[in-house]
Amino acid sequence: MRKSGRPALMAKMAMENVSRAFEKGETEGFMKVLVDAESRRFLGASLLGVGCDEVIHTILDLMYAKAPYTVMQRAVHIHPTVSELLPTMLANLKPLA
Repeated sequence: MRKSGRPALMAKMAMENVSRAFEKGETEGFMKVLVDAESRRFLGASLLGVGCDEVIHTILDLMYAKAPYTVMQRAVHIHPTVSELLPTMLANLKPLA
């Protein structure tokens, strides 16, 4: 994290790449997550788009459980949903510049 100097990872996905959003004709927005590189725990997320009001609970549950993001990355989400793309997005985590 920039201020603390600790390493963090970030991934972002445009809603236009989410099949459920495309199907509903609502492709505006994005999903972005921030993860602590050492503990692998979620630090937070910015979600803007169709279905994101439901998606945030998936991330919050792992935050409250203090579980690493890899738990979600290995999960199989139902199709078609917006949250099914979270594991794909997590596979693209990059160091926060």
